[in-house]
Amino acid sequence: MKIPFNKPFVAGKELYYMAQAVQNGHLSGDGPFTGRCNRWLEEHFNAKKVLLTHSCTAALEMAAILCDIQPGDEFIVPSYTFVSTANAFVLRGGVPVFVDIRPDTMNIDESLIEQAVTPRTRVIVPVHYAGVGCDMDVIMDIARRHRLLVVEDAAQGVCATYKERYLGTIGHLGCYSFHETKNFISGEGGALVVNDERFLERAEVIREKGTNRSRFFRGMVDKYTWVDIGSSYIPSELIAAFLYAQLEQADRITGKRLAIWNRYYKELLPLQQAGVIRLPVELPECRHNAHMFHILLKDLATRSALIEFLKKRDIHPVFHYVPLHSAPKGLELGGGRFRLPVTDDCAGRLLRLPCYYELQPEEVDSICELIRAFFR
Repeated sequence: MKIPFNKPFVAGKELYYMAQAVQNGHLSGDGPFTGRCNRWLEEHFNAKKVLLTHSCTAALEMAAILCDIQPGDEFIVPSYTFVSTANAFVLRGGVPVFVDIRPDTMNIDESLIEQAVTPRTRVIVPVHYAGVGCDMDVIMDIARRHRLLVVEDAAQGVCATYKERYLGTIGHLGCYSFHETKNFISGEGGALVVNDERFLERAEVIREKGTNRSRFFRGMVDKYTWVDIGSSYIPSELIAAFLYAQLEQADRITGKRLAIWNRYYKELLPLQQAGVIRLPVELPECRHNAHMFHILLKDLATRSALIEFLKKRDIHPVFHYVPLHSAPKGLELGGGRFRLPVTDDCAGRLLRLPCYYELQPEEVDSICELIRAFFR
C-alpha cells in the first residue's frame, strides 16, 4: 500500500457551503461564513476576539505589528519552529533571541527564558509543538514581571488545552493555522486570537489594510479611510465556507486523530521499552490534539536509514525543521552565538509519521510493523 505523509480531506459540507457562498454573491472576505468561523472559535475557546486570516503567517505578522516591534527590539523564540514564527517579527526589524527546547515536549524550555531577557526584549513567542502546551504559567509570570508581551504560536494547537485553557487564548495574542497539513483545514488559512482588550480595535484596522472599514460597517463613522499601517490579511468567503464545515466536525476529527495517535503509541511502545526509539510525551496538565505523531531515533544515521527503508515500501514519513539559528538567514541574524544543544540533538533525530484523518487502523499497523522489522 502507498501511504503519503498527509492527505487533505473533506469532512462534511465543505462543497455545499462553498456553493452557498457563491450563491450569496459575497466572495471577498468578512462575509457570513467568516463571521460564523470567528464566532465558533470565540464561543468554543472562550476567546475575547478571533479574526480569521489567510494564513497563520498573516496572524503572526499582525501580532508583530500589534506588539509595536521596532528595529532592534528583541523577541524570545525557540529555534525549533517554522520560519514564519521568526519572520513575522524580523519583518518589523526584530532581532531573534533563540532559546533551547525541552527534551521531552520539544517546546521552549521555560527555565531558560528569564536569563535571555534583556532591556531590549519586547515579546516572548512560545510555540506549542505537536499541540502540546508550553508551560504557560511560568511564561506568563516572566512576562508580567518584565512587562513583556506573549504571542502564542498555536499553529499546531487548535482545540488543545493547557490546564483546561485553550492554546492561543492564554497569551496576549494567539495564532492558529488551518493549512492543509493541520487538524482543521481550509487549504491555506489562519486566525488571530486577541486576548488583550488593548489590541481589539487596532487588530481590525491592521487586518483591513490599515483602514477603519470595520467601524464604518458598524455605523461608527460615516466613511472609512487610511488610519494605520496594515495589509490584506482577510481570507475569501470560499476559504471560510470550507473551514466552517470542518469546524462543525471538530469533535469527530479530533476523536479520530486521537485514535490514530493512541494506536501508534500502543504499537510502538515495545520499541521504546527496548531503548531504540522515544515516543511523544503526554503531560497531565496538557490535553493535546493529536496533531502529529513523531518518534526520536538514536541518531541522524538511523533516521536517514529508516526514512529510506520506509520510502522503498511506499510509506512517506518526514523529518521536521532545520533549526532557525543554524539556517542561512538565522546565521545572518546572529544565530551562531546561541548554544542550543537539545535543539541541535533532537532536530537530527526526530521523524514524523503519517497522521491524517483518513489513515486506517490497518495502515497504522503496517507502518508500525515495518518499523519493528527495520530494527529487527
